[in-house]
Amino acid sequence: MQHYCEEELKFCQALPKIELHAHLNGSLRDATIRKLAIKRQLDPSLTKLIEKGDRTLSECFKLFDVIHQITTDHETITGIASEVVEDFAADNVRYLELRTTPKTRSEHGMTKRSYTEAVLKGMQEAQGRQRASKGRSIAVRLLLSIDRREDAAAALETVQLAAELQSRGVVGIDLSGNPTLGQWSTWEPALQEARRQGLKITLHAAEVYNPAETEAMLHFRPDRLGHMCCLDERLEALHYSTGIPVELCLSSNIITESVASYPEHHFHPFYSAGHPVILCTDDSGVFSTSLSKEFAIAAQAFQFSRLQLWQISEAAIDHTFLNEEEKQDLRKEFENARLKLQAEKCS
Repeated sequence: MQHYCEEELKFCQALPKIELHAHLNGSLRDATIRKLAIKRQLDPSLTKLIEKGDRTLSECFKLFDVIHQITTDHETITGIASEVVEDFAADNVRYLELRTTPKTRSEHGMTKRSYTEAVLKGMQEAQGRQRASKGRSIAVRLLLSIDRREDAAAALETVQLAAELQSRGVVGIDLSGNPTLGQWSTWEPALQEARRQGLKITLHAAEVYNPAETEAMLHFRPDRLGHMCCLDERLEALHYSTGIPVELCLSSNIITESVASYPEHHFHPFYSAGHPVILCTDDSGVFSTSLSKEFAIAAQAFQFSRLQLWQISEAAIDHTFLNEEEKQDLRKEFENARLKLQAEKCS
């Protein structure tokens, strides 16, 4: 079932956008997954899963397992990073913060550093091609993710790597992974070190109901939070009081059954309360979406006007992990895009 209007989708595709919550491996094209699965000679029974657009929750998790099996070498990592950046650029995303967990695969000669450098190479190649072709410009930065399965030492290793690569486009640290695993106290020292190193921090939070952890995260005061689906009244009030911007992913939350329906999504009460919200995709490939579709879905579910959609998109600039001069450059780019759209409308 389609949850957006085609006419509104066209407007959302023309809208310049900011993507702040996109996982690299979850943003792969189905065609790329299929090609790599054949190359790796994976079980042919997986073909139906890869080609299916409307996936159940269990099928989404199975697909993540497939992606993990096929992203095992540096050349592949570089290729998918480049492809993902190009796909976001084609969707008129002007600024992208891509996130990924650095992987160590000794059997493939891969370390956390070599993995991250392969991702950075792909990002740079895509941006280079964009400039050469004079296509839509896109600025990209990288967040390194700490997986909740990792211990304190592994988390600190990721933070130290991010700190060393800040000059190459790494701007922050993310905490993500299975929300039922691990303890907040395990990763907090590494996150404190990230803050000392000048890195920005975003946390996947309240994906499941865990009031003690969610409260600890709110008191930590990260720069942004992701999802925030499972809050009681006290935690919601605490979150509002902090003013911490929240990255919200409509399709992801519906498909993973964190939220019952689009009209019931907590995006709208956050937005109505004036709390900073950023509309994001999470895993555009796995959930068969795009940022333009997420905006069109929001328009349909919450009866947003086109002016409101533009304001939501432009307001995300304030919550990027860029410095103030870079944010100002983005604001100018949005203003130029606004003037161009107005001129086209009048012509």
